[in-house]
Amino acid sequence: MAVKQIITKINNTDYTFDIAYEIINPGSQDTVVFLHGWGSNKEIMKQAFEKEFDSMKHLYVDMPGFGKSTCDVALTTKDYAQIMQTFFKQLKTDVKIIAGHSFGGKVATLLNPPLLLLLSTAGIIEEKSDNVKFKIKMAKVLNSLGLSFLGKFFRSKDVNTMNETMYQTFKNVVDEDFSNIFKNYSGQTKIFWGKNDTATSLKSGQTIHNLIQNSEFKAYDSDHYFFLHHAKDIATCTC
Repeated sequence: MAVKQIITKINNTDYTFDIAYEIINPGSQDTVVFLHGWGSNKEIMKQAFEKEFDSMKHLYVDMPGFGKSTCDVALTTKDYAQIMQTFFKQLKTDVKIIAGHSFGGKVATLLNPPLLLLLSTAGIIEEKSDNVKFKIKMAKVLNSLGLSFLGKFFRSKDVNTMNETMYQTFKNVVDEDFSNIFKNYSGQTKIFWGKNDTATSLKSGQTIHNLIQNSEFKAYDSDHYFFLHHAKDIATCTC
């Protein structure tokens, strides 16, 4: 593992980020980048794909605030894309493919690579369950009563262990509607999904496929982390 320090302007202020990353097959010319989902890190992507795409350089990245990468400011998905773009430029890497899982898929789309791989990508607004609606309502009531410190008991399990900066980031990105961004994306796209995904539904995957004109879609009998079991097929369908 290596760490590169970059400086990026967020809301007209310069911030420093230490970005942890790992490169496999460093002698290859073309690069495939792997971006993890929310609450995860580069290791899960490496576990799935390190033996695939063997003719390409692999770049596994901990996005800011995850794994061993630092983050001291609340971010949006566009901020993440900007930070990653700066990071790629400093590494002087020729990015040919970006594979993004869940939240990482939104970042990958904004980076506009020649070939985009979307793995159970977030970005389509789905109806919340009654339980989630209740938690949101209770948190808002507690905030209005000046009891925001109790609101943490109603937060999503995704952010229970997050510091306040990452919680604010989570609120910035969790309900983003990327429909128009997907619709306006013109690059070559391959979309892969788990049929039993309960985090980003199969219906969302089909919606993204319909929105992106130049796209192909394939689903597997698995869940949100289907790529851990189907990495070889994903690579075969891509190359």
